[in-house]
Amino acid sequence: MSRFSWGRSCSVLACGLALGGCSTVATAKPAIGDGVLKSVYIATQPVVETSQTEPPEPTPFLTRRPPETPASFAFPTPIPSPTSAWRPPPYPVPWALTPDDHFYFARPIPSGEVNWPNPTYRYGSTFFGQETIHTGVDLDATRGTPVLAAGPGEVVWTGYGLYRGVADENDPYGLAVAIRHNFGYEGQTLWTVYAHMASITAWVGQHVETGDELGTVGDTGHTSGAHLHFEVRLGDNRYFDTRSPELWMVPPEGWGVLAGRIMGSSGQLLPEELIQITSLDNGQRWELWTYAKETIHPDDAYGENFVISDLPMGAYKVTVSFSGRGYSTQLYLMPGRTNLVMFKGWDGFVPVTTATPDTSGPPPYP
Repeated sequence: MSRFSWGRSCSVLACGLALGGCSTVATAKPAIGDGVLKSVYIATQPVVETSQTEPPEPTPFLTRRPPETPASFAFPTPIPSPTSAWRPPPYPVPWALTPDDHFYFARPIPSGEVNWPNPTYRYGSTFFGQETIHTGVDLDATRGTPVLAAGPGEVVWTGYGLYRGVADENDPYGLAVAIRHNFGYEGQTLWTVYAHMASITAWVGQHVETGDELGTVGDTGHTSGAHLHFEVRLGDNRYFDTRSPELWMVPPEGWGVLAGRIMGSSGQLLPEELIQITSLDNGQRWELWTYAKETIHPDDAYGENFVISDLPMGAYKVTVSFSGRGYSTQLYLMPGRTNLVMFKGWDGFVPVTTATPDTSGPPPYP
């Protein structure tokens, strides 16, 4: 099911920046070869419905010029979240059970508060099919909740104007903080961004440690209400250099992350396709969409186009529709790691190599 056609029916007015649509509710890619990607075992692949001609490959397209006049949003009634309000304590950081994992960052909101991503507006989402693409995740903590440094590093930006790099009280990020971290990934610098804050207590040039307070949650900038917009940037501190924070924030103990690479038969990533995930243990269900085509980037290790974090360990079914046919697979989600599924057009879900977790202890920062 393509999200584009469905999204047109929603009464959402959306344009401008991805972060401008923050809601309060609710690289070269690795080759696909044996042993390249570490993942869970694919168990089944039932196929239903009738076949049709495969659609043509989409043309890759990347916009490098940010919109000049970001606008505010009017949201429909939010979809009730199936996400539990309870979380176990997180694993220690840094945390990586497999060679491809890189859970280097703590949650930027304290435990006991809402410190998990809003399920209706994830990284790469266009919020019900509109043009705006989200370059981070939204953590729906209440106004005044402390905002914490996700890792050690130097504060390189505070205040208004982060989007264009000049002081501007109309900046869509609102009051924001950016940190250049003491560690990187694959030879590239890592940065984190904290936006829409009510107050800032950090200052440029300050060295912070994981968990140091940077300020408080607010609703400054282009947003419909109080929450924290959180980004992970790799390489440069730019709007166009983000990665999915759900692959970088450490999960709760006993819980894991599911990433997927949903492709056409020729191996091209399919944008804005509906993904349905069902727990086979309790019937709980999640819906999300593959990434839109512009602005955002898949992870260097996983090459994914969807991620959902904070899933309890257990058995799940993943379902996707391709060219009029429904495909499903089952997997056992392993805790404390990123689990991967891969789908390739008429071949359906394809197996991925299972990695053996390293339980010798958490790794040092690279």
